[in-house]
Amino acid sequence: MPPDTASSDRPQSPPEGESWKTLRRFLPYLWPRDNPSLRWRIVIAMLFVLAAKGATLALPFAYKGAVDAMGQTGAGEAIAESAQVAMALVAAYVLGRFTSLLFDNLRNVAFERVGQMATLSLAEDVFHRLHRLSLRFHLNRRTGEVTKIIERGTKSIDMMLYFLLFNIAPTAIELIAVGVIFYLNFGWELVAATAFTVVAYIYVTRLITEWRTKLRREMNDLDGKALHRAVDSLLNYETVKYFGAEEREEKRYSQAARAYAMAAAKSENSLALLNVVQSVITNALMAGAMAFSVWGWSKGQLTVGDLVFVNTYLMQLFRPLDLLGWVYRTIRQGLVDMAEMFKLMDTAVEVEDAPDAKPLVVNEPSIAFENVTFGYEAERTIIKGLSFEVQAGSTLAIVGPSGAGKSTIGRLLFRFYDPKGGRILIDGQDIAKAEQDTVRAAIGIVPQDSVLFNDTLAYNIAYGAEGAGQETVEAAARDAALMPLIESLPERFETTVGERGLKLSGGEKQRVAIARTLVKNPPILLLDEATSALDTRTEQEILGTLRRLAQGRTTIAIAHRLSTIADADRIIVLDQGRLCESGTHAELLAAGGLYADMWAQQAQEKSTPEAQRTEAAE
Repeated sequence: MPPDTASSDRPQSPPEGESWKTLRRFLPYLWPRDNPSLRWRIVIAMLFVLAAKGATLALPFAYKGAVDAMGQTGAGEAIAESAQVAMALVAAYVLGRFTSLLFDNLRNVAFERVGQMATLSLAEDVFHRLHRLSLRFHLNRRTGEVTKIIERGTKSIDMMLYFLLFNIAPTAIELIAVGVIFYLNFGWELVAATAFTVVAYIYVTRLITEWRTKLRREMNDLDGKALHRAVDSLLNYETVKYFGAEEREEKRYSQAARAYAMAAAKSENSLALLNVVQSVITNALMAGAMAFSVWGWSKGQLTVGDLVFVNTYLMQLFRPLDLLGWVYRTIRQGLVDMAEMFKLMDTAVEVEDAPDAKPLVVNEPSIAFENVTFGYEAERTIIKGLSFEVQAGSTLAIVGPSGAGKSTIGRLLFRFYDPKGGRILIDGQDIAKAEQDTVRAAIGIVPQDSVLFNDTLAYNIAYGAEGAGQETVEAAARDAALMPLIESLPERFETTVGERGLKLSGGEKQRVAIARTLVKNPPILLLDEATSALDTRTEQEILGTLRRLAQGRTTIAIAHRLSTIADADRIIVLDQGRLCESGTHAELLAAGGLYADMWAQQAQEKSTPEAQRTEAAE
C-alpha cells in the first residue's frame, strides 16, 4: 500500500521526440542482426498481412456485384443467369472472408516466435543490467517497483509489435487503397470527406488519449506503490504481529484501495467519453457517404450495389479505426512502460571494471588498505584515511562503536563500492584494477543476517559454487555441523527453507551460510558480525565451526561482541572511520584505551543479574 505522502517517481509521459527515441531503441530487438531466421519470419508475416488486406479490399466488389445482379429484371433466362452470377459472387465473397481470416492466422503463426524472442532478449538484457548495478541502487530502489517496471515493460513489447505491424501498417495501406477506390468510383468529394473524417478522428483520439494517459499513470503509480508496500508488509509479517498492527496495515491498505478505485473510475469514464466522440465522427461520415450514394441513385448515376459498396468499405475501414484509439493508447502506454525499463538499463553502473582490468590471481591471500577514504554521500565521509594490513593465513578482527565504518570495510573489499581515495590490495594487486568477478570469487562471507533463497537446503548450500555436486554439498553440511538438523528432517536436503530462510532458526541459517562458504572454498574469509544475533550457547557452537572454517584462510572478522574475537592474531579498533588502536587482545587491554573501555563495559553488562537470567534461559 502506498505511503500517506509520497510523490510518484514514475516517469511522466515522454514527449514525442522521446517516444520515437524509445521506439528506435526497441527496433533492434524486432529485427535482430544475428538471427536471419527471425527476420525471414517478419518478412513472411508481412506478406501474409498484404495478402489478407488484398482479400479484404476485394470483398466489397463481390458484394456490390451480387446486389446489382439480384437487382436485374427480365425474363426467366435472364433471372436465372443473374442468379448464377450473384451466387458465384456470394461464394467469392465468403471465400474472400475465409481467406482473409486464414492469412491473418498464418501471419500470427509466423510472427509468434519473433515477438517471444524480442520479449526474451529485452528481459534478459534488463535482468543482466540490474545485477550489475551498484548496491547503492538496490538499497535506494523499492524491489516491488523495479519488478513491476520490468513486468510492464516486457508485457508491452508483444502488444506493441502486434499493433505496429498488424494494425497500424495495414490500416494505413487500407486508407490509401480506399481513397483510390473511392476516387475512381465516386470522385474526389467522397475521398475528401473520408480524409477529413480520418484526420479528425485521429486528432480527437490523440487529444483525449493524452488526457487519459495522465489518469492511467496515476493508476500505475498507486499500483506500483501498493505492490511495494504489500511485499514489504508480508516480508515483515512477524513485525506486524509483534506490534499488533494488523488493523493499522488494513486501514492503510483500504485508503490506498479507495484512491485506486477513484482513479480507475476516472479512467473508465474518460474511456466512455472517447468512445462516444469517436462514434459521432465515424457515424457522421457513414451517414453522409450513404446519403451521397442514395442521392446518386436517385439521379441514375449510382446503383443499389453502390450503396452496399460504400457501406461495406466504410464498415471495413471503421473496424480498424475503432481499434485505433485503443491501439494508440496501448502503444502510448507501452512506450511509457518501455521508457521506464530502458531508464533502468541506462542507470549508470557505479562500479565498473577498468578497460585493462585483469583477473585477480591469489597465491598469498594478503590484504592491505592503504589510506582508504570513502563516504556513501559526498558530504559525509565514513572511512577516513584508513590503513592496515592482514598477513596471508592470519586473522584480523575489526571492532569499534556503531557507525565506525566496520561493515563498510566489507563492502569495499567486495567492490560493491570503490573508495574515493587510496586503494585496497589483495596479494599486492589493486582490486580496482582487477575484474570484479575474480575479486568476489576470492572472498567468502558469513554475514550477520544470512539471507537464503526460498528453495531447498541443497540448493542454498550448493549456491556457493556453480555445479557443486551432492557429495560436495554433504561434505560442507557435515563440516558446518548441519547434519543433525538435516537428519531430523523428513525431506533431508530437499527441505524448503521458506522466504529468506524464515523456516530456520538464526543458528541454522548461519550454519547454512557457513556450508555455502565451504562449498565456495575461498582463500579469504569475511565474518561480518556472524554471531551477533545468536544466543550465547548457539554462538559458542557457531564460533567453533567458524574457527574450523578459518583454518588455512586469511580472515577478517568484524565483531560487536569482543569475546568472539579475543583470540584473533591482530585486532584493530575503529572510531569515526579512523584507526585509533591496533594490537593483540592482551596488548589492547594493557593500553587502557577504547578497546579496554569496550571490553570492560561488555563484561559489566554480562555480569548484571538480568543478563545472567537471560543467559540461563537461553
